[in-house]
Amino acid sequence: MAGEPQDDCLFCKIVAGQIPATIVRETETTVAFRDINPQAPTHILVIPKAHYENAAALATGAPELAADVLRETQAVADDDKLESYRTIFNTGSGAGQTVWHAHAHVLGGRGMQWPPG
Repeated sequence: MAGEPQDDCLFCKIVAGQIPATIVRETETTVAFRDINPQAPTHILVIPKAHYENAAALATGAPELAADVLRETQAVADDDKLESYRTIFNTGSGAGQTVWHAHAHVLGGRGMQWPPG
């Protein structure tokens, strides 16, 4: 069920403290941690503590929580003193989503190209 922790979800396990992560920020509704395979000098994932499969499900099922995730992308960028950064939500395997728990990638600290690839 949407919003409920999933036993087989890597990010739900991070939220529960069952899997270690380098957490950089935590709020009542979100957790932000460094990506284990960074694609830029700053590569932080911001996730809702509640489980939603992807950004579309999060926006539909809990728009206030989606706003919390977006607010935290700015907070982690500010904490890392980024003047500019990219926020990415991959939705679906064709877009590169590999963990089926909504999450925003915050990338910065280097120039970004367009289109992204």
